[in-house]
Amino acid sequence: MVEPRHPPLIAFMVAAFGIATFSAMDAVMKGLVLALGTYITLFWRSLAGMLMTGALFASSKPRRPDRRTMRIHATRGLLGSVMAATFFWGLARVPMAQAIALAFIAPLMALYLAAAILKEHVGPRLIGASIVAFAGVLIIVWGQARADLGHEALLGSIAILCSAGCYAVNIILMRQQSLAAPPVEASFFQSLFMFIGMIAAVPVLGIEPPPVDKLPLIILAAFLATTSLLLLSWAYARAQASYLATTEYTSFLWAALFGWIIFNETVSPFTVAGAAMIIGGCLLAARTPEEADPSMEVAA
Repeated sequence: MVEPRHPPLIAFMVAAFGIATFSAMDAVMKGLVLALGTYITLFWRSLAGMLMTGALFASSKPRRPDRRTMRIHATRGLLGSVMAATFFWGLARVPMAQAIALAFIAPLMALYLAAAILKEHVGPRLIGASIVAFAGVLIIVWGQARADLGHEALLGSIAILCSAGCYAVNIILMRQQSLAAPPVEASFFQSLFMFIGMIAAVPVLGIEPPPVDKLPLIILAAFLATTSLLLLSWAYARAQASYLATTEYTSFLWAALFGWIIFNETVSPFTVAGAAMIIGGCLLAARTPEEADPSMEVAA
């Protein structure tokens, strides 16, 4: 059956909602990492996520992925385990808004990786939108640099930048994966291989059961992560990675909000000014849905 076409702007909106959901998960995970540590939190969240997506996958009358698709699943899942570990370790050591600001280097890298690897068309307006949004990120980082956050925050920032490099590649893999597999399949194998990555570290890091009072939060984090994966997989199957990567910038707004409400993290005037530029860049990109039409792709 031929899948109905959707306007690229719809994919943009779905991706933006997926990012909002992922940001809510970040806030839940930061609280868990502060309470339990990075590895314990990721291990049990990955297990819960694998069980959730596995139930969805089993009920969808799944097909067996071919070798090429399985290779994409494995690469993205294992890369995701490294990406998540470095990001959440850093997130526990810096304010949420600063962490997301540093991670914004990933969509900018993905924009050009999409052109180089996927042979996607990158129009001048998309490039201009990314420059405007990234200028906003630089303003935020400059403002955060004025605060004395200590040695731990510096290490956390380095970890987040390492995670951002992984995520730039992950965005490209997400596009390839979404074209090769339906959202439920992509989400399940993403969760499965992330959990395999967590298991591989057990002999070194050890594992212990989480406190009973933290189980609801672990399940909530897994639910939010699963929902976000499904939304993003759906969107990336219907529009170019270079177009949808710009939605990543909206996560800063959610990070600032959740950081303020949950962790009492303040938002500086630099943050507000940078956020305004980020929103402007996203709106500029959203005005060019014709550049995101999958029919414009050039075969590799």
